[in-house]
Order: sequence, then structure tokens, then C-alpha cells
Amino acid sequence: MNKNIVCIGAGYIGGPTMAVIAKMNPDRKVVVVDINERRIAAWNSPDFRLPIYEPGLEEVVREVRGRNLFFTTDIESAVRECDIVFVGVNTPTKMFGRGAGRASDLQYWEASARNIKRLANGDKIIVEKSTLPVRTAAAMDAILNYGDSPYRFTVLSNPEFLAEGTAIRDLLQPDRVLIGGPQDEAGQKAVAELVEVYAGQGDAWVPRGKILTTNVWSAELTKLAANAMLAQRVSSINAIAGLCEATGADVDEVARVVGADSRIGNKFLKAGPGFGGSCFKKDVLNLVYLCESFGLHTAAEYWNGVIKMNEHQQERIVSRMFKAMFNTLANKKVAMFGFAFKANTGDTRETPAAYVARLLNDEHVRLSITDPKALDNARLDLEGLDRIEYVEDPYVAAEDADAVLLMTDWKAYPDLDWSRIYSLMRKPAMVFDTRNCLDQAALKRLGFNVLAVGK
Repeated sequence: MNKNIVCIGAGYIGGPTMAVIAKMNPDRKVVVVDINERRIAAWNSPDFRLPIYEPGLEEVVREVRGRNLFFTTDIESAVRECDIVFVGVNTPTKMFGRGAGRASDLQYWEASARNIKRLANGDKIIVEKSTLPVRTAAAMDAILNYGDSPYRFTVLSNPEFLAEGTAIRDLLQPDRVLIGGPQDEAGQKAVAELVEVYAGQGDAWVPRGKILTTNVWSAELTKLAANAMLAQRVSSINAIAGLCEATGADVDEVARVVGADSRIGNKFLKAGPGFGGSCFKKDVLNLVYLCESFGLHTAAEYWNGVIKMNEHQQERIVSRMFKAMFNTLANKKVAMFGFAFKANTGDTRETPAAYVARLLNDEHVRLSITDPKALDNARLDLEGLDRIEYVEDPYVAAEDADAVLLMTDWKAYPDLDWSRIYSLMRKPAMVFDTRNCLDQAALKRLGFNVLAVGK
């Protein structure tokens, strides 16, 4: 078996993961393939205008692209020359037929499996990198090893645990790497091969103690469970935030004290507009569907409550603005600061800002959206809506605005000249800091009416 690696899918998973694998394994050839020619062209762009923004990603790609990392649309050549095949294609929530709105849409995953079998010229290790429902590996194994193929395909589960905005750091210094494999001799041999990838050249990457191995089903379920529990923490603190607003408590103080309990910890206890991104909602809904499929209806209701609380939090933002702005938002201008679902990424998938923007549009608000990395995606996400402008300069966005609605905690926003912003706005001027990242006392001294989550 050779040491070459191919990843099918050049998106948020495949691009960064393979770039770091290439960096830490200079003795391996790493190829990323995708049918999207524009995406591959961006990965290969001479000026490194990559298709996704991630801090540190450009530096890694500059180091390894053309050395042992390659991007191509030629899936046939890549699969033939690589014996380890990562599958990182999109698995969005299914929006049709059985399981619509909850189950994962596996059509791209199945197409990849059939492509691999058709193109293979030898035994392959197939690595599930996409987030998939538990026992999907059995279906992949059935497709790949059905019939009289002379080659053997061993399917492993290696879910990613990256947080956008810190993906490169998470890859270089992971909390853990999880590899699930069949509990037979061939499966354990394949697991050992993948362990060597993550150990890096000369064991210089992930310490062996942080590379955890399980059976395939446990690895597949662990990814869903981990994301569901993180999402549940976000919904839990946001549920407390509403109570804080009603009683005069301060959610940041409550979270600080609760998080000091070592049994709980302080991660993901930051009140805000709710979770977004490509994973949390999709994975929780997938877990809901799985629970329902196995007759675990009470568990399904529990996890569905996490989603309901998240949507309620975004509806509360608009409700509070409505009440604070004299019970009407029609024809008022709101400057939305930030559209990405979190700072340090241009990703807008399931961003709370999009849901809030649509609710404001229903109220006939004139919306001016600004974001340092996500404006192009914002235009696509809100296509067809009127009364919306997209502005790079936050000061321009704030001109004649009745309110600034901060939705993404970009580091640049607290450092803006807020006295200048106040002078540009209509009075009374309001700031709604949904991330609790601004100096709210200073804003009040300037004359702003300030709203915050959980305060």
C-alpha cells in the first residue's frame, strides 16, 4: 500500500484538513478533488484567493501547495494513485421525501462511493470524514464490496471536530482524533494505517494518547452526540438569558459562576443570538430523526427542544427591538454589524443573522448589512429580498440608521469610533449587542439606548 491520500470534496472540511495533513506528512502526496471547477481554481489561484477564509489557512497552503498538496478536478487519476481515500462531501439536511427537514441527504455520499468503486485499481482504505448517521459505514461497505470486485475496501469513520475560525489551530493541536474501524484483522490494520497519518512524520504531530479508536458505529454516533451536547449548552444559557432579562440578573455573571463548577466548565456558556454554522442544527436534527426511527420519541422531543430554543432566541431579538423602538419597525433603518455565523469565518450557513434579517424584512425594515468577510454570501443568502443594502464600511452602514444590531463578534467592532457612529445615526439611537462584546456602559454615556442579551 502506498502512502498517497486523496480527499473527495474541497470545502470547509477537505481543504483545511488536507492542507494540514500535507504539512505534517511531507513524505505523503495529498490530493484534493472536487467537481466544482471554480472552487478548485480558487484553491489553485496564483494570488492565494482561497474559496474559504480561515485564519492561518493561507499560510499552510502557501507552504505545501505544489510540494505535496495538489487540487484537481481529475477524480479518476486521484483515486487510482491514492490508497487512502477521504470522503468529505456535503451531507446537508434532506429537504424532500422521508425524513425531510431532519435526516441527512446522502445522495452525494453514495455517488462518491459508487465513483470510488468504479475507478479503483486496487485495495483502498475509505475514510468517512463527512458527518454521517450512525451505521452509514455499513451501507458504504455494502456498495463498495458488493459483487465480484477483485479489490477490498475497508471503511473507517474519522469525524472532524473542527470549529470554524480556529480550524487550523484545532487541526495542528487537536483535543483528540477519533478513528472508528471494523473489529476484524483488516479493519484494525486499516486503523493502524490511519493512526500513522495523524501521528505525522516521526510522530511529530498528534500524540498517540490523543488518537482514540472505537468501533465504526461509536465513531459515527460520537460526532452527532458531541455537536448535540455543545448545541444544548448554547440553548441552555440562552434560555437562562431570557430569565435574566426578566428578573434583573446578569447572564454573564450567572455563566461565570456556573462555569466555575468543574463538573460543568465554562465552554459554550456565552449567551448570544444562538448557534449557526453547517453542523449544529443539521446534526441535532439528524439525532432527532435517528431517535424517532428507533422509537425513542421522548429523546427525540428533548433534542428537538434544543432547535426550538435556538429559533426562539432569534425571534426574541426582533421582539425586543420592536418593543424598544416604539412598537414599530416599518421604514426604520437598521445597520446589521456582522452576518457570518461567528467571527473569523466567511461562512453564513445557518447563521442567526439570516433568520433575523428575514424577520426584520417582514417588518419592512430598511437593512444595511456590513461584514468584513461574509458580504458575498449574505447577498446570496438573502437574494430576492428588497430594502437591503450591503456595505463594506460600517460607518457608511450606520448613516441615518435608527439602530445598530451587532450579530457577529468581530474583533474590529469594539474598536470602532462609536462616538462617530452615534453622530451619524438618527436619534434616539440604539445599539443591540447580541454578543455582549461591546463596552455597554461607554455606549450609554455617549447617548445610546443599549440592549444586550441576558441583561
